[in-house]
Amino acid sequence: MAFPPRQPRGNFNPRFKKEQQQEHRTNNMIRVPQVRLVGDNVEVGVYSIQEALKMAQEQQLDLVEISPQADPPVCKIIDYNKFLYEKKKKEKEMKAKSKTAEVKEIRFTPGTDDHDFDFKARHAESFLKEGNKVKAYVQFKGRAIMFKERGELVLLKFAERLAEVGQPEGLPKLEGKRMLMIISPKTSKKKKEGA
Repeated sequence: MAFPPRQPRGNFNPRFKKEQQQEHRTNNMIRVPQVRLVGDNVEVGVYSIQEALKMAQEQQLDLVEISPQADPPVCKIIDYNKFLYEKKKKEKEMKAKSKTAEVKEIRFTPGTDDHDFDFKARHAESFLKEGNKVKAYVQFKGRAIMFKERGELVLLKFAERLAEVGQPEGLPKLEGKRMLMIISPKTSKKKKEGA
């Protein structure tokens, strides 16, 4: 059985491939007659592409297209690798900060004993120290709903116990057969100083 001849995929152009991978156009990849230069190390204004490239070379930096949609495109003369590094670092920090909003649930009953209460409070304390929120709720079964006050007392006592590391977002509220309260972590001064 004979296979049909393979079709060539076109010429491989390594420069084109690099251009596709790069987030911004830099130096000779910028193919427009004029650019608007902005930044600290230049006089803001519109320059020919040749002038802008020459200025970048003189400073041993890169000409980077920041806003390609503008007319003419906006460019900066910067160290492109350093720029990418700073950008990645910022994105990583943002991601780390956004991760902290996890909600951990802690469940009680109106008759939760002291030992169980202490055990759950210790868990909640570690969750709050990690930067997570704690959703504490009292589950009422059957006629236990008649003891709403007991549930409220359990949650208020719980919030009081965690006062050093967390603060309630509001008073306990009843939703169906459960009464709940959300406790947010307190931002400690030590964390801010370390950051």
